[in-house]
Amino acid sequence: MSDIADFDYRLPKRLIAQAPLSRRSDARMIVVDRRKEAFEHRHVRDLPGILTAGDCLVLNDTRVVPARLVGHRVRTGGRWEGLFLAAEPDGTWRVLGRTRGHLEVGETVRLMDSEGRQATELAVLAQDADGTWIVRPETDEPPATALERVGWVPLPPYIRRGQMVDADREHYQTVFANKPGAVAAPTAGLHFTERLIEAIAAAGVTITYLTLHVGLGTFRPITTSQVGDHRMHAEWGCITEECVRTLADCRRRGGRVVAVGTTCLRLLETAAASGELKPFSGQTDLFIRPGHCFRAVDALLTNFHLPRTTLLVLVYAFGGRDLIARAYAEAIREEYRFFSYGDAMLIL
Repeated sequence: MSDIADFDYRLPKRLIAQAPLSRRSDARMIVVDRRKEAFEHRHVRDLPGILTAGDCLVLNDTRVVPARLVGHRVRTGGRWEGLFLAAEPDGTWRVLGRTRGHLEVGETVRLMDSEGRQATELAVLAQDADGTWIVRPETDEPPATALERVGWVPLPPYIRRGQMVDADREHYQTVFANKPGAVAAPTAGLHFTERLIEAIAAAGVTITYLTLHVGLGTFRPITTSQVGDHRMHAEWGCITEECVRTLADCRRRGGRVVAVGTTCLRLLETAAASGELKPFSGQTDLFIRPGHCFRAVDALLTNFHLPRTTLLVLVYAFGGRDLIARAYAEAIREEYRFFSYGDAMLIL
């Protein structure tokens, strides 16, 4: 087993990006060559000249839902904050909630929209053993429609302490976001513009899509002393037969499968667990750590990740612990921008 202390590093707070660049593809990108054990400093906009004709770029088309809920308890007037997790078949919602005091079954929470206007009410029905609440919204709208009206973008706490501004509705979403369901963005995909995607395709690189709805646990730190003792969170994903055929064709012609983001890599490796990539639909709780045999992915574009997280463990496993640790140290020396709105790393 690996000690969690092996996946730690110190980052000056000034390097945590609080907003994206005005043009997404201008983000810096450290290119890590595993064969040469060398680095090169480039930009995401350089990808059409770095990737090779015949390669296949895999993008996650999940769409972030405005899942953060803000309001107050009608009975006490106390502030309440929550996070939408899922809609149940009976029309109820499953949410996490936080408030002063103790919320009780039978109470009502009045939600406010991002303009500070009363939006809707939630009737509190029950609390599960895992701490999540079952609530019934005072609306017949589909959940995605209701959340667009009443929800806030669920920014991670290291961006302005999680406080959304209007621009985040666009900035914290990939330009190819299609299928609602994520509560966090697949951040490596945030660097892409429609023009960059067109340029990559024009360079002879095939582009295909899968869906992994990024869940609440994605940024959660590992709290066990041994990495192998960590209980991995589950996320829902789907890889279609068309995607599988596209990737198989890529491999047959000698091209590389380039995963954009740890989410794509995790789902592809889940679908290839038998040794052969197959269509997949369902939950994955695959925890990729050093020693994993990679079967489906040849290269990875990813953002920089928080210390002591499963995402950093995955990147160490893919790129090699010593090499990636050196790359992180190099990025800090060069004052790259870190985390969700920050710069990128391409591991070849």
